[in-house]
Amino acid sequence: MGVLNDTGRYLRTSIEGAGYSVDLLLRSLVQLAFLPRKLRPMLDMMFAAGVKTIPVVTIVAVFAGMILALQTGIELKRIGSEGIIGSLVAISMTREMGPFITALIIAATVGSAIAAEIGTMSVSEEILALEVMSIDPVRFLVMPRVVALSLMVPILVALADVLGIIGGAFVASAQLGVEMSNYFDRVRESLLDPTALLPKDIWTGLFKGWVFGAVIAVVSCAAGLRATGGALGVGRAVQLAVIQSFLLIIILGYIITWFFYFLVPNL
Repeated sequence: MGVLNDTGRYLRTSIEGAGYSVDLLLRSLVQLAFLPRKLRPMLDMMFAAGVKTIPVVTIVAVFAGMILALQTGIELKRIGSEGIIGSLVAISMTREMGPFITALIIAATVGSAIAAEIGTMSVSEEILALEVMSIDPVRFLVMPRVVALSLMVPILVALADVLGIIGGAFVASAQLGVEMSNYFDRVRESLLDPTALLPKDIWTGLFKGWVFGAVIAVVSCAAGLRATGGALGVGRAVQLAVIQSFLLIIILGYIITWFFYFLVPNL
């Protein structure tokens, strides 16, 4: 009975948390009408999420592209097909790896910081003070962060895509004997579509970045707003925000790929 009680309590808490996050997202969308008044907090968050994370995104993206090129190139070289490394790295980075690694970095750095900041405000009753002063916490705290991450994560995804492809080019040329010109020809053939304004692999990855940014912001704010129990509660809120963000990034990444490439492949 103890196991059943614990399982039921965990499921109830998870469902309540999911419902709270969805409600928070909808309330944030309603508050978009007040966005012009919250430009300064939004710009501060855009700086923290976009500019400050560029060094980490750069290092991870470059090495992700290098690893992709090396691992795929080792196997492709055995069958004499190392010339297509450029295609594999370009598609993998733009469609999956770019959005994935960028979102994980943002969740671990910016998302955890958001949860800690709002969680500290919550346990010290600053959120209650805002409500007493008739200041909506969603408008004041949540909405600027959701907008900022939704805008900045796709930009970081585009940067990660470019850097990953360049990193793969160095490995392909230096260690696998693939000419740079051949590598980038393959990249252009794989990504560029003369019939589309923006190739599908690219805009799918950017769309993932937009979704991931909004999800990270909402989950982190929700975890912070629900924090209780002093410093220990803030720590639990940060842990919960990062874990939930990671899980949702993986799950939503799969769903978006399935939707665009299997359910509506001609979109």
